[in-house]
Amino acid sequence: MLYIQNLHVEVEGKEVIHGLNLEIRPSEVHCLLGPNGSGKTTLLMTIMGFSGYKVTKGNIFFKGTDITQLSVDERVKMGIGISFQRPPSIPGVKLLQLVELCKRFKKDVMSMAQELNLVDFLERDINVGFSGGEIKRSELLQLWAQNPDLVLLDEPESGVDVENIILIGRIINKILERNELGIPLGETRAEIKKKRRKSGLVITHTGTILNYVHADKGHVLVEGRLACSGNPYEIFRYIREKGYEECVKCAWQARR
Repeated sequence: MLYIQNLHVEVEGKEVIHGLNLEIRPSEVHCLLGPNGSGKTTLLMTIMGFSGYKVTKGNIFFKGTDITQLSVDERVKMGIGISFQRPPSIPGVKLLQLVELCKRFKKDVMSMAQELNLVDFLERDINVGFSGGEIKRSELLQLWAQNPDLVLLDEPESGVDVENIILIGRIINKILERNELGIPLGETRAEIKKKRRKSGLVITHTGTILNYVHADKGHVLVEGRLACSGNPYEIFRYIREKGYEECVKCAWQARR
């Protein structure tokens, strides 16, 4: 689904991502952990193709196609979608208008909005006066309507209370076509892997979202480099006990 090869990225003339390699196969969900300022959001913005994130070396492949030089809208049309950590407010544009433009499948907008408790927000300007949890739900409504094959989520749990995080986790699983265990109820992993093709990359600093959305593999990004990869829950447990400082030390030792 996504293959990143020796990626180097500059932001405002400074290299932020240094030779990153990453592969996400169809139906896999990966989480990316790391301290603040390590380059996690830069990676997602680069995958999405936003200006200001200059690829100086390496390539990004999506479903076998090199998308390194493609525009944002071309990547979206191919099936990549993103939920931002801090999306802008858009005065003058109603949430319903944008969701209708995003919609790529037959599911009714009203029924999606009901599941996200957003019916009363459809005629409001996008994110204007929304709380943190309302903004996250608004982002997920747009993403759900878009129905992407590759789902990019930038810290979906940040600024969200307990009640909202449960709902957000449930909707993310619907977007990814899985339940909290990573598979639909009543089906085995082997059965679902033959059917489900959607993949995801979830950025998390606190790891809280892993209590609600199952990840197949985890990575730690430190100073623009992948320090380690493996079982996301074992990695998160280690970080919770030792802190990111130990990840930084480990990354420096690996580079020597």
